Amino acid sequence: MTKPLPARLNELVGQISTIIVGKRSQIEDCVACLLAGGHLLIEDVPGVGKTTLAHTLAVSLGLKFSRTQFTADLMPSDLIGVSVYERSREGFVFHAGPVFAQVLLADEINRAGPKTQSALLEAMEEQQVTVEGETRMLPRPFFVIATQNPTDQLGTYPLPESQLDRFLMCITLGYPDQASERALLAGTDRREAITRLRAVMSPDELLAAQRAVQAVHASDALLDYLQALIHATRSGAWFVEGLSPRAGIGVLRAARARALLDERDYVAPDDVQRVLPQTIAHRLVPVPGAGRGRVEQVRAMVEAVALP
Repeated sequence: MTKPLPARLNELVGQISTIIVGKRSQIEDCVACLLAGGHLLIEDVPGVGKTTLAHTLAVSLGLKFSRTQFTADLMPSDLIGVSVYERSREGFVFHAGPVFAQVLLADEINRAGPKTQSALLEAMEEQQVTVEGETRMLPRPFFVIATQNPTDQLGTYPLPESQLDRFLMCITLGYPDQASERALLAGTDRREAITRLRAVMSPDELLAAQRAVQAVHASDALLDYLQALIHATRSGAWFVEGLSPRAGIGVLRAARARALLDERDYVAPDDVQRVLPQTIAHRLVPVPGAGRGRVEQVRAMVEAVALP
């Protein structure tokens, strides 16, 4: 008997949690981002499990996984693909690049130059790429997980605002707590453990779950609250520039996905508050003299905006 969708989503989060130990909240954010049809940026130091999280998610969903290491000499054609003349066919044949996957891990994306970073823009927004004047559709679902090292490290290029805006969420994994780290030290190798995982959901079931997210109800009062938060970002009291309409729509999609994960068919204000720091902090710059980081400034703004 097929399990109901909430049970399968809970099983998905639980399976990933056996590999990424002690990070259930971040795993739920990752799954919510995927359910909402967005892309995920993970900003953290090397070695905390960013690549492992992406690989585990792909295996758990039965999705084709591809990893590209972004470096200073990486060219757009290395990512998208290139047409090569083949004498046997007497013509050019397109060789698809790693972007033609269902889960693409863009590892250390800010170590590549702006030209290569921008090659992802069309893929992330339109789920297609244009090569030599021909448009090629990407597989569905298509999910980009990009990792980013802190910008104060050597050899990094800050992502432009247009690129950051394509990421629905930005999260940080952080170091594990003592109990979780002990489990990692005493347990089996994570890469070996991934090979023993089975797919919890199929790609078609994932697409159905993404359609279910769109059906989650958002009341007029909830939309009023979301608009009040968006207006607060544009007031000049909290941030230099406010959220775009696209960002506001993204927040609502993420809140709907969060509600579905909590087994509800409607969006509550708590859902908006839970996803807001992850969905908007990376898009905003606090006003001068705020004395807070981006995430802390978002949380302070939420405290100041009245609930409906």
